[in-house]
Amino acid sequence: MFKKSISILVWNLSTNDGFLRAFLLKNALEKLGYQIEILGFKFGNDLYKAIPKNLKIKVVEGGNYPGFWKSINKLLTYIEGDIVYAIKPQPASFGVALLKKLFTKRPIILDVDDWEMSWHGGDNWSYHPKPRQLIRDLLKPDGALRNPNHPLYIKWIENFVKEANAVTVNTKFLQQRFGGTLVPNGKDIFLFDPAKYNGNTSKIRYGLSEYKILMFPGAPRPYKGLEDVLIALDRINQPQLKLVIVGGSPYDDYDKKLQQCWGRWIVKLPNYPVDIMPDVVAAADIIVVPQRDTLETRAQFPLKITDGMAMAKPVLATKVGDIPEILGETGYLVDPNSPEQIAEQIQLIFQYLDAANERGKKARERCVEKYSIEAMASTLNSVISRL
Repeated sequence: MFKKSISILVWNLSTNDGFLRAFLLKNALEKLGYQIEILGFKFGNDLYKAIPKNLKIKVVEGGNYPGFWKSINKLLTYIEGDIVYAIKPQPASFGVALLKKLFTKRPIILDVDDWEMSWHGGDNWSYHPKPRQLIRDLLKPDGALRNPNHPLYIKWIENFVKEANAVTVNTKFLQQRFGGTLVPNGKDIFLFDPAKYNGNTSKIRYGLSEYKILMFPGAPRPYKGLEDVLIALDRINQPQLKLVIVGGSPYDDYDKKLQQCWGRWIVKLPNYPVDIMPDVVAAADIIVVPQRDTLETRAQFPLKITDGMAMAKPVLATKVGDIPEILGETGYLVDPNSPEQIAEQIQLIFQYLDAANERGKKARERCVEKYSIEAMASTLNSVISRL
């Protein structure tokens, strides 16, 4: 049977904000036999560093309005897919997809992997400028409304979600808000296979052989709760324990602030391509996902969880959003904002490390069943077949 081609639109290919989800969807859709292209705008000087070098993508320079309309028109001419799959209800992705549908009648799937308005205060955000401020925001070269990512435009475009032919979402929080089909993030369980790696060898390779490793394989931000882990390490006060942060923050200098306050507990590793990450995660004794309870975190599916699950590592996480359901009985759960509970669980895991590693193996089995690329593909197949 003829398989349609699918164009996946990413609003900003200069960051991981949307690309990682697009890449997972691409891998899942290719397993179903679809031809996939990834397209999007570049709003920074460089493309996101973790984009595989062998991945062919179509990139258009982004920018502010009114010049951004020319960029939109250019991207529209690049879209070749029979179906347009927009990542995030952003003007630069879903907005472009809606225009393509208007001109060509091509069906749209909208993927919502985060609540964009949560970064601006959620439903409480409003824009009521005085006339003079509105004129400045519209007409000044650096006016706020020149920015395609302004929350006013995001709030507007959320009203058009019903115009998508199908909607996929990442978490139950998003499903309750936007409807659609739940398609949790999948992991490449063949790449992230603990049988292919040796933890001790990985520790030596990354200079970690002297330590007991708590690993956070992501970008530090205040709502991700790393301060609670570091306060817990202060309580335990064992020099052998280290928090390894992989990558650092591409957004601000927050990781430097952590280093200034808790540098004795922190080991920083650089960003690594996705095919190297399983070897990095193999060096961990525990994967920590200490999310705080915020608007942002309730909507998120932390990819770090399935990094640890797929690699059969004990996962220590907080009871926020979908995390308890993702882990089931295979992880270690604590309340958010609870350094004392984190400290207790860290000590418990290392005291009974064999039992913790057995729980990690159960986490791997759960990941294979529910959170693999194959599981994503199965659900996506039913979504597309209904278009």
